[in-house]
Amino acid sequence: MTASAHQRLSLPTPMEIYLDANATTPVLPQAKAAAIQAMVEDYGNPSSVHSTGLKAKALIDGVRARAQRLLDTGPDASLLFTSGATEGIQTAVLSALNALRGNLQAELLLYGATEHKAVPEALKHWNDVLGLHMQIMAIPVDGQGRHDLSFLRQHAPRAGLVCTMAANNETGIISDLDGIEAALAGSPALWLVDGVQALGKLPLRLRSRRIDYAPFSGHKLYAPKGIGLLYVRAGAPFTPLMAGGGQEGSLRSGTENMSGIAALGAVLSALDDGETLRDAATLEGFRARLAAALAEAFPGLVFNAPLDLSLPTTLNFAVPGLSSRLLQDLFDAADVRVSGGSACSAAKAAPSFVLQAMGLPDWQAAGAVRMSIGPAVDEAFIDEACARILACGESLRRHCLSPANNFPTLGDGITRFMQDGACCYLLADAISQRCVLIDPRPEQVCRLAQALTCQGYPLLAVLSTTAEAAHSEARELLAEALTDLMPTGTCDALGWPVQAQHLAMGKQQLGRLLQPQGQVLLLGEAGSAVPAIAFIGLSPAADLQPHVGLSTLLAAARDEAQQVALSLASLEQAAEELAVQQVQGAQLKAFITYHPDAVLVDVREPYEQFLSQTPDLVGAQMEAMPLSRLLNAIQPWLCEQPQRPLLFFCRTGNRSRQAALALTRLGHGQAWTLAGGLALLPTAARLKHQPDPALYV
Repeated sequence: MTASAHQRLSLPTPMEIYLDANATTPVLPQAKAAAIQAMVEDYGNPSSVHSTGLKAKALIDGVRARAQRLLDTGPDASLLFTSGATEGIQTAVLSALNALRGNLQAELLLYGATEHKAVPEALKHWNDVLGLHMQIMAIPVDGQGRHDLSFLRQHAPRAGLVCTMAANNETGIISDLDGIEAALAGSPALWLVDGVQALGKLPLRLRSRRIDYAPFSGHKLYAPKGIGLLYVRAGAPFTPLMAGGGQEGSLRSGTENMSGIAALGAVLSALDDGETLRDAATLEGFRARLAAALAEAFPGLVFNAPLDLSLPTTLNFAVPGLSSRLLQDLFDAADVRVSGGSACSAAKAAPSFVLQAMGLPDWQAAGAVRMSIGPAVDEAFIDEACARILACGESLRRHCLSPANNFPTLGDGITRFMQDGACCYLLADAISQRCVLIDPRPEQVCRLAQALTCQGYPLLAVLSTTAEAAHSEARELLAEALTDLMPTGTCDALGWPVQAQHLAMGKQQLGRLLQPQGQVLLLGEAGSAVPAIAFIGLSPAADLQPHVGLSTLLAAARDEAQQVALSLASLEQAAEELAVQQVQGAQLKAFITYHPDAVLVDVREPYEQFLSQTPDLVGAQMEAMPLSRLLNAIQPWLCEQPQRPLLFFCRTGNRSRQAALALTRLGHGQAWTLAGGLALLPTAARLKHQPDPALYV
């Protein structure tokens, strides 16, 4: 990437490709310089009458005038500086609803079904606080994400406030503002338009439209967080959200955020210079290249919104068979930052309500990924982004996760598949080239069929530990998908082959212990009296004691607590809150120096490890052991004498914490987790890209 591109983008690190601009953007160098100058030189209080204060006031007035010109507000409208869009929305909703008190004709508060949650939540809040008890209704959208104008025309005469957005933050769909305005003809309703995603991307023509309120946020367009704008049409009702010292013409009290205003002014100037930010045609070309790379990398990919109706900076897509979380982890491993939808809702791991409102299938709503660029990106940035997208597709093919063209894979050992707390186990033996499946669920069938096809081993059995109907259903679905690999003999209701006492898998064999509620499956070396692992469903510990040893790992059919594995010796501690030993990122090199025999264990999945970075620590011993395959390594680690220190790491610290807790619970005295994961590793301990490929076979 060129030096000029780095200056424009101010990328946090040279290796990061940030494609989540709809959530927030880096700060432009010009904006940073302006903010610093305001803090160092233009630090006066704009309400002061001395020269330093007057200088600060002149800065504010200049930025406001520039914003009024770019937004085409006209001379009579108000344009207030706020802390951001949420404050602007709250102020606008309060102003409108306060004016509606006593208005018996206004019965409804309308908002677009795909609005940012800040809007309906503000409506509910102020409707309750002001005691209006008005009916709040969502305006439906069609399959393209655009408002149902017939619905709006029908209900607008009874509406007191209508809230829509200029462009959707998840899909980039551009609202038909002209159509909405026409639908509001003759209605007394006030109109709020969320302009956050439109700033610098769409001409809103505020002067010529009947829009009453329009909030904007600076951090969506290269300004710092904590600065925004609120447009208020001349004559629109207004109630200050904050009263106090009378700043902003008594419309928004509180000492002005001088550094934020100065930075926003620099961004607005960049919109005028014709060089710093790209025009719509250029951005459309960039988006087309990203879309082409995505389609090549992920066969079957679908775009969740029509590109011709969307902002040229936004792509929203889903890939059949791949979850949103898996895709986000995949991209993050390649240092490509994307999101699953609105950043404000990303941590909730729920299907996108925006896509659900559009009527898209559940798999698209649950598997959605948003990729968004800012108008400061350049060709070199897009080149690198496309290259990494293609690398992500390559990783999926190499690890049997792509919807098509997967590489054959070698199956060996135990792999755990998780689904909403339920555990499915695939047991494979590379020597005999046989495998067994334990407790599959219908929703996992596509993924399991894919893995079994890539592996190519015939199934000895598809077993259930709990006799759940879901396991039988999954067995039937697998039989339809894997005709050549399914077991051919007769089996009982639990999937066990009739007449078989054991299932031989190379040096190991699988036996079973029948119980009233199912069966316990015992895996160990042939001839051994003590199994290495017991796959249990609902079996009480007392029922297991005669058949397993204290060191036998217990792998449960469900693991909502994310314990990975237990043993009889650890069952009493399973419900206790254990403390896990943590190593902070800043302490990593010191930890390795103090523990030269320590092993750094990467518990990310193979598709992440293939793309990813590892701590650049000279002399450190590294091992790749994904959390899904941790059962294969636990007993060797526990049996080591003396036990070596194990420091687990992953991207965020969540999976490594699970691994460290599991080892600690099972009696390992030297298990640590890297707190916060690689994401919080200090710059001084930054990572090298592309570790030794042999480590991650």
